[in-house]
Amino acid sequence: MEIPFRSALLSVYHKDGLDRIAEGLHRLGVQLYASGGTYDFIRNMGLEVTAVEDITGYPSILGGRVKTLHPGVFGGILAKRNDEQHRLDMQKHELPFIDLVVVDLYPFEETVKSGGSAEAIIEKIDIGGISLIRGAAKNFNDVLIIPSVEDYGFLLDIIDNQLGKTNLEQRRQLAVRAFAVSSRYDSAIHQWFELGQLEADTPKIPSSWSSRSLRYGENPHQQAAFHGKPEEVFTQLHGKELSYNNLLDVDAALSLMADFDESSIAIIKHNNACGMASDPDLFKAWEKALAGDPVSAFGGILVSNRVITLPVAEAMNALFFEVLLAPAYDAGALEVLQSKKNRMILKTKEFAPVRKQYRTILNGLLEQDPDRAQETKADLKCVTDKKPSNAELEDLLFANRLVKHSKSNAIVLAKNAQMLASGVGQTSRVDALRQAIAKAQHFGFPLEGAVMASDAFFPFPDCVEIAHAAGISAVVQPGGSVRDQDSVDAANRLGLSMVLTGIRHFKH
Repeated sequence: MEIPFRSALLSVYHKDGLDRIAEGLHRLGVQLYASGGTYDFIRNMGLEVTAVEDITGYPSILGGRVKTLHPGVFGGILAKRNDEQHRLDMQKHELPFIDLVVVDLYPFEETVKSGGSAEAIIEKIDIGGISLIRGAAKNFNDVLIIPSVEDYGFLLDIIDNQLGKTNLEQRRQLAVRAFAVSSRYDSAIHQWFELGQLEADTPKIPSSWSSRSLRYGENPHQQAAFHGKPEEVFTQLHGKELSYNNLLDVDAALSLMADFDESSIAIIKHNNACGMASDPDLFKAWEKALAGDPVSAFGGILVSNRVITLPVAEAMNALFFEVLLAPAYDAGALEVLQSKKNRMILKTKEFAPVRKQYRTILNGLLEQDPDRAQETKADLKCVTDKKPSNAELEDLLFANRLVKHSKSNAIVLAKNAQMLASGVGQTSRVDALRQAIAKAQHFGFPLEGAVMASDAFFPFPDCVEIAHAAGISAVVQPGGSVRDQDSVDAANRLGLSMVLTGIRHFKH
């Protein structure tokens, strides 16, 4: 339903662009109300405007601290037009309905950044303006809110091209924008009161999130905090408070396990899996996962997507590890695992993962969608003369899911749903492969019949040649190099099978 502007309340700090808005609204015959300096500005333009004091019956007091905070103003904004009692109240108290609210808040952040005194900064905490924004946004069914000078263009378009009429979707869109402005404004104030300064690289934190300080960041000399709702992700059953690094590994563990439906256990170290296996028998999955790298497993993070039974708990208890995540624990298992005072035992929950990923860089933020691609057999395109067997196909998919969650450049070697070794975080794909082969051989894994997964394409055939020399029989990679055919030719010459997915999985 389209609603025309019949009246508008304007209360802005910055007057840039206000003349065009006031002129446009006047041209449409809109009744203008304004406060303080905004009233003076419009009146000096020679336009008819009513002072807020004429609605409230009270002057601006306390040096301008209180101007618009009055039922006469907020009644006109918050009154629901289709509510008969609201309409009767408005008539009884002779209050005008307000269809449009235009606000530009006191420049709090600018005052802080300019080095203003504490007194000056506090005086730039807007009270009336933020209340006008929230009130108008709440009643978006009937009122349009323009919460910032940055939104003047939107309003001018409505004035010039829609004759001052708005539909519900437009009003809702600006309400969303209004609460974003309000949230950022309040977050900046909170940050200044807590820290005494504004951190330019701090992203907006949703008001529904809780915040808690951590002992320290990646290193003891770095301060850190966590903002979010961890209680929606897990319940901590035992142990000390999770650290910054623990939380990073917990995130890596749950992200990895989200790609595995079959009974699985993984061991995470520095955000990478150092051991991983899938097996219907969870005890066997544990034994296979630990065998992948029992050295790196020391002090790691364990994660399972099945209930931890007593036998599994007893086997795990022999290893020093920091955190264990699982959806449930048998009573006896929990008792065994709690024998170490500081060990952190978490019971995982179904939760909605983040829709965006952010990383602070330079003087801003990078934003991207999470990597949710999960290749299936249908996505694997065989490009060699030799086709992978069914068992190899299963292992190729297993290894490909693992390499997706490994730091680039990454190579994963696997066989029979067990990670044999990986090479991660290398500047050369050849180095990553050689690292993986060396680790597998060190821990006694024969690589004959094993498969190899790469997170990105092979620019040269050298990786195929090295893999063949180690005994690897099948390869999965995304492809995409201008020299893909060189690797395919090498695989054909050496008798390997190779499949392409078309999906790269860089992880930095």
